[in-house]
Amino acid sequence: MNDRNTNGARSVSDRAGSSRTPRADAARNREQLLAVATRVFMAADKEPSMRAIAAEAGVGIATLYRHFPTRESLVDAVYQDQVVRLTTGAHDLLGKLPPAAAMRRWMDLFGEWIATKNGMLDTLLAMIEAGEIAHAQTRTELLTAITTILDAGRAAGDLRSDVTAEDIAASLIGIFTVAPPSGREARAARLLDLLMDGLRTTGRVG
Repeated sequence: MNDRNTNGARSVSDRAGSSRTPRADAARNREQLLAVATRVFMAADKEPSMRAIAAEAGVGIATLYRHFPTRESLVDAVYQDQVVRLTTGAHDLLGKLPPAAAMRRWMDLFGEWIATKNGMLDTLLAMIEAGEIAHAQTRTELLTAITTILDAGRAAGDLRSDVTAEDIAASLIGIFTVAPPSGREARAARLLDLLMDGLRTTGRVG
């Protein structure tokens, strides 16, 4: 009786374990595809095909479509993943770096987000126009992330108190418009360093 119960329990446990493994594998495979798609979008001058993304990931097109049934679902997943990286990145960076250094590193993350959008711009704009992506909500989340770092910098005394998150967002958009991250990394980095010089309290006159 006890042996049968033990075997029965083991069988149930094995079945539960085997059901968890495919789900874990599927989640891991999805994350890998998402990372590859992000990299492809970032490097592309125009929107890459789904087949090109699958080839870069080393999988068949059916595998890509199993995880992302449409181009729109893939674009949405990449876009939302990048937004999360920016919003959570503000707190993560502040846990590792002084506020000014965290702000400068966050600007690099923003540049990566801009570069990723370039490779999926047509689809992204169509989705925003159709209301499938809440662009206004994204803007609010990004401004909140900037404010988080600004507030920490003000408290530490190393970032100016008269600068707003909107000021920084507008400056970043301007910089990455004239010096896109892809292909002009050195110029973009120099402009971001100049922006940071203007944000710091150290060495300011008056």
